[in-house]
Amino acid sequence: MKTLNRINFPGRQHPTKIIQFGEGNFLRAFIDWQIDILNEKTNLNAGVTIVRPINTDFPPSLNTQEGLYTTIIRGLDEDGNKVKESCIIRSVNNEINIYQNYDEYLKLAHNLEIKFIFSNTTEAGISYHAGDKFGDRPQVSYPAKLTRLLYERFSVVNGDKDKGFILLPCELIDYNGEQLKELVFKYAKEWNLSAEFIQWLETANTFCSTLVDRIVTGYPRTEAAELEAELGYKDNFLDTAEYFHLFVIQGPKSLTQLLHLDQVDLNVLIVDDIKPYKERKVAILNGAHTALVPVAYLAGVNTVGEAMHDSELCRFVRHTMDKEIIPVLSLPKEELQQFADAVIKRFQNPFIQHQLLSISLNSMTKYRTRNLPQLISYVKKFGKLPPHLTFSLAALIAFYRGERDGQAIPLQDDEYWLVNFKTWWQEVSAGNISLFQLVHHVLKQEAHWEQDLTVIPQLVETVTRQLETILEKGMRQALREYCAD
Repeated sequence: MKTLNRINFPGRQHPTKIIQFGEGNFLRAFIDWQIDILNEKTNLNAGVTIVRPINTDFPPSLNTQEGLYTTIIRGLDEDGNKVKESCIIRSVNNEINIYQNYDEYLKLAHNLEIKFIFSNTTEAGISYHAGDKFGDRPQVSYPAKLTRLLYERFSVVNGDKDKGFILLPCELIDYNGEQLKELVFKYAKEWNLSAEFIQWLETANTFCSTLVDRIVTGYPRTEAAELEAELGYKDNFLDTAEYFHLFVIQGPKSLTQLLHLDQVDLNVLIVDDIKPYKERKVAILNGAHTALVPVAYLAGVNTVGEAMHDSELCRFVRHTMDKEIIPVLSLPKEELQQFADAVIKRFQNPFIQHQLLSISLNSMTKYRTRNLPQLISYVKKFGKLPPHLTFSLAALIAFYRGERDGQAIPLQDDEYWLVNFKTWWQEVSAGNISLFQLVHHVLKQEAHWEQDLTVIPQLVETVTRQLETILEKGMRQALREYCAD
């Protein structure tokens, strides 16, 4: 069987116009995949040089396959049809290990065709490292490495304000572009770089904040041999991902033309503020996950996919989104509904086995950040409690009893919650406190909820009634009683 490389599989190649910090699965099945489509369908003609930002030889360099690899996109399309598409990605030209080839890294700044810098260095990547110096080869933190590269470009172009970069970090933190810019300026000042350089940073470069959304399942270890047999070649960098993708960029409208986005529908949005889209994703996608987990798991289901093929559980998720989350969000209803429809298809993806227990990690914090804002907004807007969101809260408290059908649930959360829930449930079992008192204890924890939830009218009483029904009649019957049409 042939190995994937440019000798065995010749084809188009493009001049390097993009630097990408990060060689991981996500960027390869998201950014490089999109660049590849733009290269094929427009005259973008942009190749990517990947910079490996950490000192490791694992996984091996993409140079071993001359930058080529295969993406396999699988899921349900807009019409609910099963989709499986494979494509050889040709947008990546090479990979540089900055720890082994620092001079080659700095020479990227000399290539004036390079305009864009993408990155995904994990959430911890956009951070400050006090020991970083200008003369380090390389610096430790990504922002410090980037500052040195930007200074190299500044020096090469003699401060020409038309020769800066457009930076699009994809790390999963709020306003990632603003945070990256702040740290670059911090290093520039700490290293006593010139006022002219600092002015050039401000005027010649555009730091965009982004929101990225795609589940990338990466190298399909258990399916690799089967997939390679289908493809007819050996590929050590197979990268699998779901069908859905969304890229929201807070930046200038000119990006549409610069990236030729007006010529291809890639679900890339250029917006003035990513906040409403962040809220939409957290509330609908993440919020639905968090609402579903304790309900579905205590109903005897183990994966998201199984839950979505269960009519009662699927209806619970759908109604939670349609009736309680979407009505309190700020974007147009039609746009929110389209996103919710896409989320349902993503949950139904037959190629992804998403374990409910894996999503249950730190569920108490997830409920606070993903579901509580909608519960409170719903009360303010409609003057009553949202039954599905309160029911999921009752189910969550039942879930933290730590038992399903006589078997222990491997709870994963802060020690504070694990210890307290264990104590409170033991007190309930011993008859020392009532379920009402248990719920009151949970909702009274201001340090966690950042407010006293017991002051919300009827919340303690409602959650208590729902919890009693779950324990006495089981999750299925409780679901029918409180979340029926």
